[in-house]
Amino acid sequence: MDKLNAMAIFVRVVERGSFSAVARELHTSQPTISKVLRALEIDLGGKLISRSTRQLSLTDEGQRYYTECRQILAAVDAAEHSFQSGRETVAGNLRVGSSVSFGRLQIASRLPDFLKQYPRVQIDLQLSDQNLDLVSEGLDVTFRIGELNDSGLIARPIGTTHRVTIAAPDYLARHGQPQTPEALSEHNCLQFNLLNSQNLWVYEKDAHRHEVRIKGNAQSNNSEAIREMVLGGLGIALSPVWLFSEDLKAGRVRAILQDYTAQSLPIHAVSPANRRQSARVKAFVDYMSEALATAPELMPIK
Repeated sequence: MDKLNAMAIFVRVVERGSFSAVARELHTSQPTISKVLRALEIDLGGKLISRSTRQLSLTDEGQRYYTECRQILAAVDAAEHSFQSGRETVAGNLRVGSSVSFGRLQIASRLPDFLKQYPRVQIDLQLSDQNLDLVSEGLDVTFRIGELNDSGLIARPIGTTHRVTIAAPDYLARHGQPQTPEALSEHNCLQFNLLNSQNLWVYEKDAHRHEVRIKGNAQSNNSEAIREMVLGGLGIALSPVWLFSEDLKAGRVRAILQDYTAQSLPIHAVSPANRRQSARVKAFVDYMSEALATAPELMPIK
């Protein structure tokens, strides 16, 4: 048995979630893929995948083996590229994680230009509003907004998310416009509930800090859901400028409390501490850092 090839097939089956999909990729049959994985399990002396009629799921041993296999295959891939060119080239599979909204609006839209520059890279963009575990999910790099809690990660700051207090004209016409942060306590405020700050909104003006505990009748773990609530006139939100940039231009929403500076959030590119950072990860993070530095929708509102 070609152990390295079997490991590569096992990784692809896990990532695609289907024997038949991998068989089509490799121009072979599903029974052949099954045979390779059975032989690998026999060689290892244990089950890697629990098979059912509906889906594939990893055993605990399979999850650990998958993580190790990805690291081994990445090292082999890097060694091959280094040998072929005298230095490691930007090529190979790149598994990227992000929150749903940031990934859709700020990462996915920039992939065509990045892949024009680096056509030998293949990107798998995984979007979730939960902070995915980088190792168990096999992520090479993920983008996180807000303060980081996990010190066991390699984190590089690549930008800042400026936030704006925002409401639809219809809401303001019905309820009035707050003139100070403290006045927010009398309004229906919409909470994005994945931030550490939870229901605490922080502002500054003239070196004075304003902290307001907000309340409201709706919240969500998805920022685009908050956007829809704001557009519907449900309440006031403290949200990233990039989420509402087009709505602000079109007049669908209005920025309020502009005499006060809302607390900004850092953007980090995060990688597992125990995984060597490849040339493709570095190239992608460099590219995103440069792109975000000049993106008008990430600039504070004047």
